[in-house]
Amino acid sequence: MSDQNPLVIFTPSGKRGHVAPGTTVLQAARDLGVDVDSVCGGHGICSKCMVRPSFGDHAKHGIHAGEAALSPVNAVERAYDAKRGIKPGHRMSCQAQVLGDVVIDVPSESQVHKQVVRKAATTRVIDMDPATRAVYVEVPPADMHTPTGDWERVQTQLKETWQIESATLSLAMLTQLQAALIEGKDAVTLALNTAREGAPRVVGVWPGFHEPALYGLAVDLGSTTVAAHLTDLATGEVKASGGVMNPQIRYGEDLMSRVSYAMMNPGGAAELTDAVREALGQLAAELADEAGIATSDIFEIVVVMNPVMHHLLLGLDPVPLGQAPFALATNSALDLPASDIGLRLAPEAQLYILPLIAGHVGADAAAVALSEAPQKQDPLTLIVDVGTNAEILLGNKTRVLACSSPTGPAFEGAQISSGQRAANGAIERIEIDPVTKEPRFRIIGVKQWSDEPGFAKKIGRTGVTGICGSGIIEAVAEMRMAGVLDANGLIGSPEAVGTSRCRASGRTYEYVVYDGSAEGGPVVSVTQGDIRAIQLAKSALYAGARLLMDEFGTDTVDRVVLAGAFGAHISPKHAMVLGMIPDCPLEHVTSAGNAAGTGAQIALLNRAARREIEELVHHITKVETAIEPKFQEHFVNANAIPHATDPFTGLRALVPLPDLNFNAGDGDGGGRRRRRRG
Repeated sequence: MSDQNPLVIFTPSGKRGHVAPGTTVLQAARDLGVDVDSVCGGHGICSKCMVRPSFGDHAKHGIHAGEAALSPVNAVERAYDAKRGIKPGHRMSCQAQVLGDVVIDVPSESQVHKQVVRKAATTRVIDMDPATRAVYVEVPPADMHTPTGDWERVQTQLKETWQIESATLSLAMLTQLQAALIEGKDAVTLALNTAREGAPRVVGVWPGFHEPALYGLAVDLGSTTVAAHLTDLATGEVKASGGVMNPQIRYGEDLMSRVSYAMMNPGGAAELTDAVREALGQLAAELADEAGIATSDIFEIVVVMNPVMHHLLLGLDPVPLGQAPFALATNSALDLPASDIGLRLAPEAQLYILPLIAGHVGADAAAVALSEAPQKQDPLTLIVDVGTNAEILLGNKTRVLACSSPTGPAFEGAQISSGQRAANGAIERIEIDPVTKEPRFRIIGVKQWSDEPGFAKKIGRTGVTGICGSGIIEAVAEMRMAGVLDANGLIGSPEAVGTSRCRASGRTYEYVVYDGSAEGGPVVSVTQGDIRAIQLAKSALYAGARLLMDEFGTDTVDRVVLAGAFGAHISPKHAMVLGMIPDCPLEHVTSAGNAAGTGAQIALLNRAARREIEELVHHITKVETAIEPKFQEHFVNANAIPHATDPFTGLRALVPLPDLNFNAGDGDGGGRRRRRRG
């Protein structure tokens, strides 16, 4: 093309090139590989392709752009402006023609692969390229002299207008297409799902031009909680978020107890499958209702989960996952109709399930890797997704390791005497004075601490109801720092500790955080049994991390990321005092929130991310804690608070860790004879 032709420069991409006079801005963008959206295919009816020309002198680019560089506003643009309005200074790129040198800005809302920012410990930028999108086509009317079927005529226009080939559709969609072409006078809007390159599938049909509401669900299907985000597939905006308890809990709180239930009870696996599918459908309906849309507007769902939940959701036998070699029915990513698992969404809604890493490390860990990307970082990063079943990743640019560790439900308030789920009234923060041994605490739903003015009035509505997971972690860590608890995890007697808050409970002691009995309320205390439950959970977590560090050949890590919805509420200092995570500078310990859920969102909104994680899982080294000989050694050493052998030098320089032993059985020790714990 001659250099005498107009020069078009697009911002912010910086792409430029000469085009023939009269070329539409939209076509110029396509020719130069510039990202400009369009649903209607250039017919001037969708407004997705709006651009902002920049006239005047552009010294940076060495051109002057006069207003005559673009063709005048035409009848199509005037009609659209009168009907829906066009922002001042904007033009429809499918109508504006290039007549001279010009600079064209493509605003973010007009970009196909627009970026969506997710705020977490670090900013997540997601390039929008969802698998499901809408396209509009106008087809020539049927002609008896050149007989061609409706679908074949649509396929021809898909190729000519959108360069889309090899599209497929079901019989149900073909039935709708026939009716839509008649009603739309040979024009239709299609929703296409391109989960795999080169094989788009028609998942929705509307007569004429239509801007359908296309939504997707990103789901983190956990052992305890099912969390989901309802997301607009056009903008990436989260319209509603929520969660429900996994109803499988009634069959067993941990994964192996559910596998056992499936093994011991005929039809047990089917019961578990039905329960979780029903919960997922219920959650989808609740989020749709909250967002003011119909469930039939949900065209795609991405689910991440551990291997046992994966098999139970899909109706696969989970029993082989209960013993070595922990054989998976499949570890590949799956593209399926959502109706295959009984979900009532859009009739042709598609389900995408991320790949599994191994028999005990699932798609949730893969989603964490996708979200946190340790494989793209120089610092050696330990990522701990804290939950009933903890997923642990360790790696940097050189390699990534993964394991799963069965921590149990104690971190979420279960198996704790005063424990409860995180809800209004639950103690979530606690501090203990190291001199007086008196506690102060904060409950969910009230901003004031318990020793601040107005607290008593505020709790009149909620009351103090118990202690949640983050609260019990802080309580145990504070008891250790204040000298209420020794390194072995034993609570001292009132005489040994110097407070009446330590009181006898059977053959051991408990520490009373709050006594509401005078007002008819509960007594919230931390018992010796609670300490033991937390020790077992944190030891499993730490032992898993140590195994990965052994495999990596290191005794230290550069960064620690606490992931999971629960991980977002954990205090890094208290987690380290407890010995949940290795010694590391506290400023390098961050929270990533629900990283698995974020990974699911990334996969929902970006097709390339799916291919990326499908490739990455083949390069993640799996460490199997269940058969690793050193796991038990690490587990036993991790029973101490913070640890029996690892020095935690950095931590000890920052916080007090009194050297106590309440196991002596004399007046200076526990005051009662006890068997050594941990």
